[in-house]
Amino acid sequence: MLSGYEYIVSKQIQWANNRNIPLIGSKGRRGRPAYTLDLDQNLFEPLLEENKIQFLNGNGKEILGTQESPAKMQALHSSSALGVNVFQYWQKRGLINEIAAACGFCKRTSNYSKSIVFEETFDIKTEFIIPPHIDVVFHNNDSSPYKLFAVECKFSEAYGGRAHGGLKSKYLADKNLWTGLSALEELAHEINPDDKRYNYLHAAQLIKHILGLTAGVGKNKFRLLYLWYDVLGKDGAFHREEVEDFTRIATSDGVRFHAMTYHELIITLDRYYRDDHPGVIKYLTERYF
Repeated sequence: MLSGYEYIVSKQIQWANNRNIPLIGSKGRRGRPAYTLDLDQNLFEPLLEENKIQFLNGNGKEILGTQESPAKMQALHSSSALGVNVFQYWQKRGLINEIAAACGFCKRTSNYSKSIVFEETFDIKTEFIIPPHIDVVFHNNDSSPYKLFAVECKFSEAYGGRAHGGLKSKYLADKNLWTGLSALEELAHEINPDDKRYNYLHAAQLIKHILGLTAGVGKNKFRLLYLWYDVLGKDGAFHREEVEDFTRIATSDGVRFHAMTYHELIITLDRYYRDDHPGVIKYLTERYF
């Protein structure tokens, strides 16, 4: 059976080939052809100017590339491209509450979210050189009990076979960071300096997101979604077990954390919005199912 990573990359290459989209390697002529020649070829719609600026300023440097080395977002298996393809459509049309509800943040009748920001950073403490940056952040109005809905997007990364880094000791040095987060603090010690508990889930990254969001708006004022791509076989099964384990730990601290697969999200979008938005639903189902 194909590994989870190989399944995702091969499926995306077939999608591109079926649409006669030319591909190049990660170093242009070198590397496996799994990158589009042009960023727009990898997106349902071109990046909005405001989103382009956010990605240019983001820590991930997702859209910076050259002819010899394409940008990260040009990869068919790019999680940032998948995030843009799922979220920007609704953002562009002022349908932010619709996608927020589909993500399980609120009811479909709610009217909480007013804007979406990509690659937003949240400082934990000033001495931390690189603040955590979150893939997608919904900013809400005053009628919402939560100031923010945040999304961490994962596509192929979990299945790449590379060990995730643990949590560095500097995050554990300040006890004030962990007020009300005793279960996560215990996990943080376990994965310091190396994470030997999880093979698929990047727990240290999620913990830093929670610390940053807590410092920014308070523990009870945000919801965090782990949005991941499921695959058949043991890779998907083990990933799900790790997601469920982390969810149990985070929620025991009162953190509003939940997880959803892209398949579940796309099914929800299809159920409620296919008639009014057939183009984007067709694109998402054909490409990512």
